[in-house]
Amino acid sequence: MKILTGSSNRPLAEAICGYLNLPITAATVRRFSDMEVFVEILENVRGEDVFFIQSTSYPANDHLMELLVGMDALKRGSARRITALLPYYGYARQDRKSGPRTPISAKLVANLITIAGANRVLTLDLHAGQIQGFFDIPTDNLFAAPVFVKDIEEKYKGDKLMIVSPDVGGVVRARAIAKRLDADLAIIDKRREKAGVSEVMNIIGDVSGHRCILIDDIVDSAGTLCNAAEALMEAGAASVSAYVTHGVLSGGAVARVAASPLDRLVMTDSIMATEAIQVTKNIEQLSIAPLLGEAILRISGEKSVSSLFD
Repeated sequence: MKILTGSSNRPLAEAICGYLNLPITAATVRRFSDMEVFVEILENVRGEDVFFIQSTSYPANDHLMELLVGMDALKRGSARRITALLPYYGYARQDRKSGPRTPISAKLVANLITIAGANRVLTLDLHAGQIQGFFDIPTDNLFAAPVFVKDIEEKYKGDKLMIVSPDVGGVVRARAIAKRLDADLAIIDKRREKAGVSEVMNIIGDVSGHRCILIDDIVDSAGTLCNAAEALMEAGAASVSAYVTHGVLSGGAVARVAASPLDRLVMTDSIMATEAIQVTKNIEQLSIAPLLGEAILRISGEKSVSSLFD
């Protein structure tokens, strides 16, 4: 098989190739003077099983175009099978009509990826599970839960834990981790007045004296997490940490986290860390390269991917 990567997260691609003991296939990604994207594959891919690694993170549109143009190049180079490996699937939060005359962009992007030449999609912790149904090709949605559970067991062994969902929509995700850890579950009831602004209203569950761990899939402005952390501390929590799959952290989010009561914000490396993230003491990254590498091996060998989570 061949492993290709765009420019969104080369360190993760290198870590995956290190796990697989394979080199990254030579390719160039460049811009014309008017910023059009151009991708050229510099090795023969005819008849190959190719995995194109690309998170559609900031700048989302540029990285999405790199993925689409790159897959078109692979298709025209007669690759046998093309798997779009999206550690972070951008536009996933636009998964329904939020109001009159608004798009369902997650479906549009799914159509673009399919038409560009993808035969299969491999991604991690989709914002909503039903996005799998937006693709008309096989789609594997991996979970970061095993990576989080292992780290929590190592860092909080013997502690009185409380797993917390920052909103009602994330209860299923938080419950799955609470079950693996044999821990209690609490829920934050919040009211969002407008996009990007949240207000904590109530805590469902007794968190007093517990080391609370917030579980979420995406942290963007970090308003929800920071507000939740403050509310939990006011309710008597011994400490508050957060485990989040995708660290978007746009705008002033990093400074907000640094000034918050959060002991630790632990994220995967699905999105490449900025310098600001790297120097912030209470933000950490866990590598998902072994998880993605193992999934690649199983897909290439036509073996079960779901058994990774048994």
